[in-house]
Amino acid sequence: MKKPFSNPIAFTPLPVTIISSLVYTALFVALLVTHLIVPSAPSNPTPIAGVNLTEAWQDLQHISGGFHPYNSRRNDETRDWLLRRIEHILASNTRALMFDRSQYLHDAQFRTSIAKQSSAVVFSDVTSNATFSREGKKPNDKAEREPGYSVYFEGTNIIVYIRGSEDGDDDWWISGQEPPTKGGVLVNAHYDSVSTGYGATDDGVGIVSILQIIKHFTSEGHKPTRGIVALFNNGEEDFLNGAQAFSKHPMSKFPLTFLNLEGAGAGGRAAMFRSTDTEVTRAYQKSKHPFASVLSGDAFKRGVVKSETDYLVFTQKLGLRGLDVAFVEPRSEYHTDRDDSRRTGVDSIWHMLSASISTLEALSSGPSLSSPKKDSNDDNNSKDQGTEAVWFDLFGRTLAVFQLHTLFALSVALLVVAPLILIVISAMLHKGDKYYILSRKKQLQRIEGDESIALHGWRGFFQYPILLVLASGTAIGLVFLVRKMNPYIVYSSPFSVWSMMLSAWFFIAWFSSRAIDYLRPSALTRLYSMQWLFAIGWLVLVAVTVLERRQQIAGGYFIVFYFGAIFLATLIASSELFGLPRKSEYAEEVSPSNTDPAPSYRSQSISSGQRHAHSADEQHAPDDSGAQHAEEDEDATERTSLLRNDRQTTFAHYPHQAPETSEDHALDKSKERKVYLGEQAWSWSLPTWPWVLEFLLLSVIPIILTGQVALYLTSALHQTLADGSSVLLPYIAIAVFTILILIPVSPFIHRYTYHVPIFLLLILIGTLVYNLLAFPFSANNRLKVYFDQRVDLDTGINTVSLTGIKDGGYLRDIVGSLPSTAGQEISCVDSALRIGLMECSWHGLPPKVVPSPPRHLGIPPQFGYVDWLSFNISRSNSTRNGAKITLFGKNSRACKLLFDTPISDFTIRGAVPEETSNKVPKEGSKEIRLWSRTWEKPWTVMVYWGEGATSTVRSSKNHKQRRQGLNGKFVCLWSDANDSGVIPALDEMWKYMPTWATVSKNSDGLVEGSKAFLI
Repeated sequence: MKKPFSNPIAFTPLPVTIISSLVYTALFVALLVTHLIVPSAPSNPTPIAGVNLTEAWQDLQHISGGFHPYNSRRNDETRDWLLRRIEHILASNTRALMFDRSQYLHDAQFRTSIAKQSSAVVFSDVTSNATFSREGKKPNDKAEREPGYSVYFEGTNIIVYIRGSEDGDDDWWISGQEPPTKGGVLVNAHYDSVSTGYGATDDGVGIVSILQIIKHFTSEGHKPTRGIVALFNNGEEDFLNGAQAFSKHPMSKFPLTFLNLEGAGAGGRAAMFRSTDTEVTRAYQKSKHPFASVLSGDAFKRGVVKSETDYLVFTQKLGLRGLDVAFVEPRSEYHTDRDDSRRTGVDSIWHMLSASISTLEALSSGPSLSSPKKDSNDDNNSKDQGTEAVWFDLFGRTLAVFQLHTLFALSVALLVVAPLILIVISAMLHKGDKYYILSRKKQLQRIEGDESIALHGWRGFFQYPILLVLASGTAIGLVFLVRKMNPYIVYSSPFSVWSMMLSAWFFIAWFSSRAIDYLRPSALTRLYSMQWLFAIGWLVLVAVTVLERRQQIAGGYFIVFYFGAIFLATLIASSELFGLPRKSEYAEEVSPSNTDPAPSYRSQSISSGQRHAHSADEQHAPDDSGAQHAEEDEDATERTSLLRNDRQTTFAHYPHQAPETSEDHALDKSKERKVYLGEQAWSWSLPTWPWVLEFLLLSVIPIILTGQVALYLTSALHQTLADGSSVLLPYIAIAVFTILILIPVSPFIHRYTYHVPIFLLLILIGTLVYNLLAFPFSANNRLKVYFDQRVDLDTGINTVSLTGIKDGGYLRDIVGSLPSTAGQEISCVDSALRIGLMECSWHGLPPKVVPSPPRHLGIPPQFGYVDWLSFNISRSNSTRNGAKITLFGKNSRACKLLFDTPISDFTIRGAVPEETSNKVPKEGSKEIRLWSRTWEKPWTVMVYWGEGATSTVRSSKNHKQRRQGLNGKFVCLWSDANDSGVIPALDEMWKYMPTWATVSKNSDGLVEGSKAFLI
């Protein structure tokens, strides 16, 4: 008996199952580890000159020790602490003494002689004020834009200028001159938090990173070539006010590039999620652990992401080129009291800090970049703006960066060249009479008449679209099933949803392919699958290429590489047909009229070599021994399955089927044994090993790129449901990327054994039950709701509201858990502020945001509300509609003027005059927001408005004149929740709300007190 031999990489069930499963497992593990685990910080607390991680951690604990929004006393304390820390750092790193602390704590003056001697200059900016406006919403393309709002802000930024070796010693900012050179780098973070968050990652890590950056670049031997401006801005959380104030400071003229450090989660890795151009992005390549995807930049560019960062001011107002880096998950803890140092860690600090230092070194000491021009009408300035970029990291180890133009060129090349090459291959196969694709039969010319030999080359052509439709349809069906039964499960269990989708798609794809392959086996199934993939991929690539060209969308980069992999795999699969015999020679061999026992042709197989021919005696010898046949059956070839002759299918242990040949004449046994399970007889000479190369091409690069995008999108989307985003979007995204991730295995799935699919079926059943029945929120993934309290200071009525998701009754459950709501009628309506959410309101516990003298027992607190806000209005005597408003709020430095009809202009006493076009949008302003750097500042505002409702006044000439009136509300804000008992309604929520819920601020102030006015 001959010793059997099994090819370990043959296209048979066991090798296919083992090899593909191992590849997928390895890639999935690598992707998940990279995405979920933050790279460890060095064990040495001083890994870089001047950097001390222990010190940075202690600084973070201090700055996140309490809520410090702009409108809070702790914000002032945080500012003073930062100035002391900066002074300490610079005093230890520079030989020149800085100017007196008492001086720069209170004004922006400094002694010129000391400034010239110092390698760093500190500006305690308490003079820069900003007046700006934002346009209102536009409901649709045809509708008119709504009136916008205007903002007046008094800044309290801290600016540290680290002088570069090429900057010179001139203190140009003192004389008001332009900087001698424009090429510096701005690094920015904001030191204010929201009123409901401790601000550990938003933006405490950014602040402590900049402190260490200052320490590093002022250390001996690390002076930058071009100067660095470190900006600690105050007021980012309220409409990017701090960056607006910086734009008024002389130092804003110095930078060319910037690095903005932000946070929108609680710990994890800091992602580079937005960049202006290719050249600046290359600076981030120096990061040891990059984490980035251009897809997020496209989302901001197209308006999919509505929130903004200081990046907007730096690019649009200052014309700078730069990067946005931020923590992006978990979103459920963003702007809540769970954004604290306990959920951050030294590893997260190191990830942002190390990336920042390497990026700043590249920007400040690398090749100089040109300055962007502000005249957008000059076509010659396009080169100065930089080029549109494509960027993405690979396993957090390296960053790929190239121009969008390069991606577009590659896309066009693939669209044109790939089909042409496959057409050439097909032509060569056709010319060589080896084009079995879609070949039904081969005609042989005989004297007695033509003879038709069946080839069955068309068999298997429709298998792949059936597989794809069934599997993908199942995934989409699960989307709508979960959406109907338990729509918010993805909020806390995104990987359970992923497991359900992946297992469902794979099992249905395998089951359908095995069923079809059992009924109609074909040796061309793999090739047909790839040809279908090529056709579908080509159409998708056309759409991606159009977006690259017309919309400058770079997020489809993974589709380009995906299609390239499909093309190469299809090319190899098509080339396998060169190993087949000519159709005419095969037809002659199997023809019933062929009496030649030993055909004379030689196989062209690239895998089998020379054809095995038997002598006539061997072929016509009687079968006198059953043992001889048993031994022949055991002679294995490289096509023989590792499962041997007991090859098992899903449906039965069916026997080996004879290959498809003519009914009256078959191949000799040596060839027949090389034909797999009833497939076409001519397939005996197909090579069996190229499938491995095809699978690796189809799987490795596409899964890495697609998997990274899928995980990134999952992190970004799965908890946005609490913000009012579409519930379907994360499920649809998971379903689509499930298809993209599993498509690489689909051409080979008909060779899978039942073991993996049955295992995945069990996973599908378990995860489906869980996803349909489990409670969607948990203590680690809390549902975020939004709090505010509005007090009518005229009537004493105070209303507390919570805003949250509409469906499921979860918001009502939270409200019902509060003792103060017992017995009250809860009013729930659609939220006007947060589209897609519901707002529930009730009579709330009285706030105590304004200290008041003790009252007699029994006197309601609302009797003291009237003193919280006072105002006076005097009508202008001019013919222009105008009025002078004086407004004062106790224990506050933030107020608003709300108008029922838009105003056209306004001025503020003490403010630097601004251009009217910058203060008020074209459609007018329905709101003026006022932010003061001092507490209880009396505001004097002159407002003007247009024609509309009229009032009657008497002119100096003793006749009546019709003039327009104006009405609205004056509002003051209170945002300090550090002391218990100041906002009892909020304290009650933190104490009694379910453990699966958390609270964030809904508006500018936690408490807003208002009084109506009529002019």
